Amino acid sequence: MTRSAFGISWNQAAALVGACTLLRVIVAWYLPLSFDEAYFWLWSKHLAIAYYDHPPMIALAIRLGTLLFGDSEFGVRFVSLMASVAASWAVWRSATILLADELAAITACCLFNITLMVASESMSATPDALMLGASALLLLTLVKLEQTGNGRWWLAAGLALGFALLTKYTALFLVAGCGLWTIMTPQGRRWFRSPWLYAAGAIALGSMVSTLLWNAAHDWISFKFQFGRVVNGAIGVRFLGEFIASQIALATPFVFVLGYAGLARGLAKWRQSGALAITVWICVPAVVYFLTHALHDRVQGNWPSFIYPALAILAVSIVPNSFGEGAWGKLLWISQRLAIPAALAVLAISYAQAFFGVLPLGIHDPVARMTAVGITPVMDKISALARENHAAAIVTNKYVTTGWISFYAKPRLPVVQITEDYRWLSEPHADAALLSQPLIYVSETPAIPGTPVTQEFANIKFLGKFDRERSGKTIDSFYVYAVSGLRGAPTGRVS
Repeated sequence: MTRSAFGISWNQAAALVGACTLLRVIVAWYLPLSFDEAYFWLWSKHLAIAYYDHPPMIALAIRLGTLLFGDSEFGVRFVSLMASVAASWAVWRSATILLADELAAITACCLFNITLMVASESMSATPDALMLGASALLLLTLVKLEQTGNGRWWLAAGLALGFALLTKYTALFLVAGCGLWTIMTPQGRRWFRSPWLYAAGAIALGSMVSTLLWNAAHDWISFKFQFGRVVNGAIGVRFLGEFIASQIALATPFVFVLGYAGLARGLAKWRQSGALAITVWICVPAVVYFLTHALHDRVQGNWPSFIYPALAILAVSIVPNSFGEGAWGKLLWISQRLAIPAALAVLAISYAQAFFGVLPLGIHDPVARMTAVGITPVMDKISALARENHAAAIVTNKYVTTGWISFYAKPRLPVVQITEDYRWLSEPHADAALLSQPLIYVSETPAIPGTPVTQEFANIKFLGKFDRERSGKTIDSFYVYAVSGLRGAPTGRVS
């Protein structure tokens, strides 16, 4: 049985890809929503052409999934799961063309699937899951463009970029990567004489019209929020080390080494790299920016997820080359041998923690902290208090609480977040008729004087504190109050 340089056969690699896909489906069905997923689910109930944090695609995707499978965790995540399947297929086909080796291609697809980044992001109902699919399909369209010389592939590239731009603002790095490939390589520059390139640009830019119109109508609030991060903070190395450590963990250590070694080699030899230069230039703008950004502010670990399709191919592309002598060559040789076993070990630990909470980490458990693990008993108690107090609505002060209560509290009541109005611009304002009735207030912090709820309501009565737990450890707490006596004009939006 023929094996790749990673010690895996075609059948074994394909089986791993299938197993990873199946596990993502199971986790998507089983795991409670994260607070961001619940937040985006609320967006899907009030569709708009853009939102405070992101363009509209994630809301549309969740709306489609819930139309098919109802307001369930699987329904919320269904389209994201389909995007991960499309991404895997596109990585495989791109690698087949670029590496001219079916075994190396399926190995690249395997490396892509076994990274912790892809395992976590591609089953979540977040813009990153859709961006993974869009970036992988963009890569494939450019590879097909280079292989066939048929300019019509630019139209497909424009559609992929347009989808990405409707999903997340970091898609601008993909636009920059396409631009660099077009400018820096002979095979790219020849398209400046073709109308297909400009047609692709028109398609991509046209996709941003809705986002631009929405922002123009809302004082450019999204752009101020997202692009304002570019200049935040003082120069230092604290966040740089944190960012690199997060990428080592999310790529898994040996895939990280091989992927970035492939990127470095591709940059050093980009004039001779042929079609593989596409994978290099797709990555460069994002890598340069995030490294620079990390010198003055935190870079969330998931932000570079969209370059992972290209990184997986680069990780495999370096294997047939000579590793050379010395410590660097030895590190690459070890990384090649251990990339798959180490990544599988990381995945096994991560899935065990997600399913069973084998380590009682409490507040330090990243899966439990970000998802609604243990939320059902808490929501049952909150719902019981709402019934006992004849509450007409539930008042909150954080979008995290708003999303989880809206999704998990039964029966569902109107939820009014009296802070962060900018997050809910597509939802109706709360009126005095609603807020003058008996209400309950739920917060993850006590209602002390000076907090928004004490400024909004004259009467506040503490009803109870409920801990969200896993494996006997407290993850967080919810404080519940009966409130009445609205002061002045009502504030907040009704979810």
